[in-house]
Amino acid sequence: MSQGRWWALDAARGLAVLAMVVFHVIWDLAHFGYAPANLPWSAPVKIFGHSIAFAFLFIAGVALVLANREHMRWPAFWRRFALIAAAAALVTAGTYALFPTSYVFFGILHCIAAASLIAVPFLFARWPAAFACGAFFVLGGEFFASSAFNADWLQWIGLSTSEPMTQDWRPLFPWAGALLLGVAAGKLALPVYGERLGVSGEGANPLPTHARREWLPFLGRHSLLIYLAHQPALFALFMGLAYLIPPAVDATEFVASCETRCMNEGGEGKICHDACTCTAREAIRSKALAGVTDEAERGRSLNEIAQRCVARGNE
Repeated sequence: MSQGRWWALDAARGLAVLAMVVFHVIWDLAHFGYAPANLPWSAPVKIFGHSIAFAFLFIAGVALVLANREHMRWPAFWRRFALIAAAAALVTAGTYALFPTSYVFFGILHCIAAASLIAVPFLFARWPAAFACGAFFVLGGEFFASSAFNADWLQWIGLSTSEPMTQDWRPLFPWAGALLLGVAAGKLALPVYGERLGVSGEGANPLPTHARREWLPFLGRHSLLIYLAHQPALFALFMGLAYLIPPAVDATEFVASCETRCMNEGGEGKICHDACTCTAREAIRSKALAGVTDEAERGRSLNEIAQRCVARGNE
């Protein structure tokens, strides 16, 4: 980067990367049955995830100001935008392959790309303008949400009254506000740290010394690559683990809900109980659901096992 880098900013992004990896380990533990299925949706974990997303967006806003502090470096800006947009498209394609019913269509990378475009005019304005617009995005959803935005092609805006089923959801309202608040913070920081940063950025990222934890800013400088690579690696690890050491399964809840659904559809109590118990037992024994990530596919596998159990009971 010709204008230098700010060590503290890279280190902060590195911390966010570590937190992101921890969050996805928690998510994978729950997804593969090694932790309660509702753990990722518990209040503490949701707050943790939202905090990480806010940090990435806020840091992106600060970095946008620092990268263009002398003048707008359009070639570098468009290269960065194209890289993030391409990475976002890769995430969409990858999650569609794994989770066709809940793929990521507007996650954090999509939001960073779109919010960066929104932020451009505020790079030429004073910090209160970016702060006001950021606050508008953060709070606007509470006042302007409407069912008119519930259409699939409008949900990325973030003003819908229902939340789509997706693995990562960072719509413009409120999440673009985090990046714009970062722009405001960057504008405020420049007068304070301008001398340290230097006119050409000299001193922004001094040469490594043994006293500095250089691995942290290293993670920050390679955050996009780590973001794209870490979850597929974790997913592959947990899929292998699920085959080798399947998680302990308590089928009680499944059998109870299966029996209720069966009897609601007109089945007899004993037949429903036997079929549901057989389905749970066979699914565990055969590891039929190990590594299956899509809920629709899991449902089809369970239905096939249930049909075999019913046929066996009728013999």
